[in-house]
Order: sequence, then structure tokens, then C-alpha cells
Amino acid sequence: MEIVYVYLKKRSEFGKQCNFSDRPADLNIDIPPNPELAAQYVERNPVDMGIQCSVSMSEHESEKRFEMETRGVNHVEGGWPKDVNSLELEQTIRFRKKVEKDENYINAIVQLGSIMEHCIKQNNAIDIYQEYFNDEEEVEVTDEASSAKTINVFRDPQEIKRTATHLSWHPDGNRKLAVAYSCLDFQRAPAGMSHESYIWDLENPNRPEMALKPSSPLVTLEYNPKDSHVILGGCYNGQIACWDTRKGSLVAELSTIEFSHRDPVYGSIWLQSKTGTECFSASTDGQVMWWDIRKISEPTEVVILDITKKEQLENALGAISLEFESTLPTKFMVGTEQGIVISCNRKAKTSAEKIVCTFSGHHGPIYALQRNPFYPKNFLTVGDWTARIWSEDSRESSIMWTKYHMAHLTDGAWSPVRPAVFFTTKTDGTLDIWDFVFKQSDPALSLKVCDEALYCLRVQDNGCLIACGSQQGTTTLLEVSSGLSTVQRNEKNIAFSIFERETRREKILEARQKEMRLKEKGKTEGKDDDQKDKELATNLEEMVAKAEQEFFDIIFTELKKKEAEAME
Repeated sequence: MEIVYVYLKKRSEFGKQCNFSDRPADLNIDIPPNPELAAQYVERNPVDMGIQCSVSMSEHESEKRFEMETRGVNHVEGGWPKDVNSLELEQTIRFRKKVEKDENYINAIVQLGSIMEHCIKQNNAIDIYQEYFNDEEEVEVTDEASSAKTINVFRDPQEIKRTATHLSWHPDGNRKLAVAYSCLDFQRAPAGMSHESYIWDLENPNRPEMALKPSSPLVTLEYNPKDSHVILGGCYNGQIACWDTRKGSLVAELSTIEFSHRDPVYGSIWLQSKTGTECFSASTDGQVMWWDIRKISEPTEVVILDITKKEQLENALGAISLEFESTLPTKFMVGTEQGIVISCNRKAKTSAEKIVCTFSGHHGPIYALQRNPFYPKNFLTVGDWTARIWSEDSRESSIMWTKYHMAHLTDGAWSPVRPAVFFTTKTDGTLDIWDFVFKQSDPALSLKVCDEALYCLRVQDNGCLIACGSQQGTTTLLEVSSGLSTVQRNEKNIAFSIFERETRREKILEARQKEMRLKEKGKTEGKDDDQKDKELATNLEEMVAKAEQEFFDIIFTELKKKEAEAME
């Protein structure tokens, strides 16, 4: 019986070629000129040279055409003698046995075995094909000062100026910018005010590329990340509108007024769904609604923002900002007019369980709410006169916050490329760029964009361009320096350590505060107990005295009765 050993090994596991790279030339030897040899040099004069007086001519001729072809050979079987057919199994086995019995074969195997063993040990010790530092990102370290410059200005073409309430970048290449225009002063919209919003081409600030014509002014506007031709809009009257730019300026889909929001739609976000047609919206009427634009007549789901979990619309908190992170598909957050952030879970079993927890710390409406793109557990809120950074692990208070400004803050956003940088806008027309790795007490750059109040901002995906919308409908496009749009060395680790450190600090402070509250409560309860004991002791004495008095009164009454009976 023949015993056959078959060795199988993947091609990727052996025989990989070395990767060589170019390097500058090295000078191995330098021989200077020898003056002694130069002295022996004799100039030849005159010089004789033979030349041809006629033109050189030649003729070439080829009768046969020879074609060459390069072919590869798949060398599967080893070299065999001429008299051995490699396809015949018996002949190859017979030849192998004959060779294995040869003494020269055994000596050659023993001699080559030691050499091969040495090579294998070398290969195990040092892998010449291993590439190091593949995971390290190339980081450009820039020492230039932080700066920003204005690239373009897009002005509302209407005579009656309106506030630029929301901005949205085109998802493919960010070459276009959609701007929603509306007047948010309640019942103060001037007569004849246009309802149109516009899509601007960044290269042409003179006139908009396309006008969107809703039935009511748009408060929010969002491009569909999966289909750049589809735009979602939230109207001032509470309706949800949808446009297809291929079909024109008119609304393609519109929700019915009776199933829509009752107040202006301040937040609208596309969901990361397979169809790319699902979205949700929030309004100051205290409702969050989910929609499918294929059937947008009524919402697919409604959540009432009642933190008492009684699901009563009259107790609901008005939503002014909305946040959704695609990496956390079941969670979303809502910033309210009352300064409270509500964290919700869409997939909860009951409507009451959908409101998970709340974060309170602002004195007024929360105009901006966004998770950190690198560390989603931490999120940014902008309201009243401050911007605050929160952690989901610390619900009592924020872990970091800016100083109180003289002007109200209106919007804010994280940088998509740098985890430690965020932007805020103020009512005095100033754009502040914060880098808390560099400085925490003051912004790294404060830029006066315009004279009127800034209302909204949106950062481009590459972090280089920032669009700011003002109260008079002017949208300013700014380009920040490379230092603010390029991740710095070890910045991610530093930002993470800062977040963790501040979270631990807040937890320690919360625990200390709870401990002090318990002590105060214990002292108060102790005082109350002493007072109750004193009151109880006083009451007992009075009751005993009263009982004694009643007892003696009864005795005296009985004695008088007996005396009267005895006298009779």
C-alpha cells in the first residue's frame, strides 16, 4: 500500500517578494586627481583624422517576418528525466523509490536540511515582509496661527429681508448650499413677505441656482444623504414638505395639515434606513413625528415630550432642536424651550418608556444640540449665554462649559475632523471657534462676521468651510485655516482623556453633594424629632394633669352625693 503525503499551503502564506524602495546615492570612494600624472600629459598637435568625402549610405532588407510571443509556464510538476512520464503514477513512484535509495540523495538532504533549518529560524525571528506603523495616521503639525477668511456672501434676493433659519450642505462634493428663509417673530411677518427658500451654487453668489416654493415659509431644510435630489423641509405652519430638484421648484410631497405639527417645525433629520425615505421632525408643540416620504400624508409614529410620562400634550415640552446619530439608530435627543435636554429611545415598548432621562442646565431654549462625531457619549448644547458639553454618564450637570457671554448664543456645531473643536454663533454677529485642548477659558478664534445677529451655522464635512446665516438673510461662507481643519498629533487621545477626567470630576462632585444633602436632611430630621419629643412630653404632662383633675372632680362629686344622701 502506498503512503502519499500531500502538503497544502495558501499562496499568500509563502513566497511573497521583498518590497524595495529608492534611496539617495552613496559615495563609496573618491579619487582626487594626481598632479604627477598631469605633468606627464603631452598635447598632441597636429591631429590626423580620416573622413569620408561622400555621404554614407546603406540598405537593409528582410525577407522573412519573425514574430515573437511571450508565454508563461505554470510549473506544477517537478523536472523528470526523459524516459519517465510524469503523468504515469507507477513510473513516478518507481523513480522516487530509486532516488530515495541513492546515498547521494540522503547526503544531499542532510546537508541541505541544516541550511534550510537556519533559514527557517531566521524567518521566524524576523519577518522581512511585516509592515510597521500602518495604523498610524499621517498627521500634519502646523504652527500657524488660527485664522478664517470670507470666501463668499449669499444675500436674500427678496426686498423684504427674512432670517436665514437653517443651512444644509449638498451631500455630493458640498458644492451647493440650501438655505431656509423665514420670519420667526410670532404674528409679526410683514405683508407681502416671500415664502421662497433657495439653493445656492458656491461659485455663483449673484443669483440662486434654484428656488423652493412652499405653501408656508421653511424653518428647516435638509438634503437626503442617499439621494441628493431629494430635500426635506419643515414649514412654519407645522407641515412637512419634500422636493425633488429634478421635478422643479414646486413641492413634490406634503403632509396633511390635520396630521402635522401645530407649531413651526424646528428640527427635521433624515434617518439611516435602507430605503432612504424615512425621516423625523420635532416642533414646539411638544411632539416628535416619524415620516416616510413615500406616504407622507400622516406620520408613522408620534412621541409626546411629556417628561412626567403621562403622555399629555398640554404638559409636553416644546422642542427647539433635534439630534440623531446614525451609529446609535435607536436613540435620539431633543433640546426644549425650557432648557432641558430629553434623551429618548425610539424602540421602547411603551410610549412612556421612550423618554429615558433628562439633562437640565440652561436658563432658556436650547438652540443647538449635537453629539461629538468621535465620542458620541459626549454632546454639545448651546443656549442662553453659554455652550455646554455633557456626558451621558453625568446627568446632574454638564462636564464643561464656556463663560457667560454678553450676547446670546444662537447656534453651535462640532468640527467633523477635530474632536476638540466646536463653533458657536452669537447675536452680536460674532463666530467663536473653540479648541479646548489649546484653551478652555476663551475661544481660540473670535471673528466678527457681520453687523446683524447670526442665527445659524453649518460646517462642511471636511471641516474647512463654515456657512453662517444672519437675521437679515445674509449667508456668509468662511474658510478656516488648516490648523483648525486638520487633526493634530495625538488630539483624539487628549480629547478623550479630557472628557473622561471631567466626567469623573463631576461624578465626584455629585457624590459629595448628595452626601451633604443627606447630612443636612439627617440634621433637619434630628431637630424635628427632638421638637416632636418635647411636644410629646409636654402633651403627656398636660394629659396627665387633665386626667388627674377629672379623676378628683369625679371623686369629689361622688363624695358630695354620699354626704347628701347621708343627711337625708
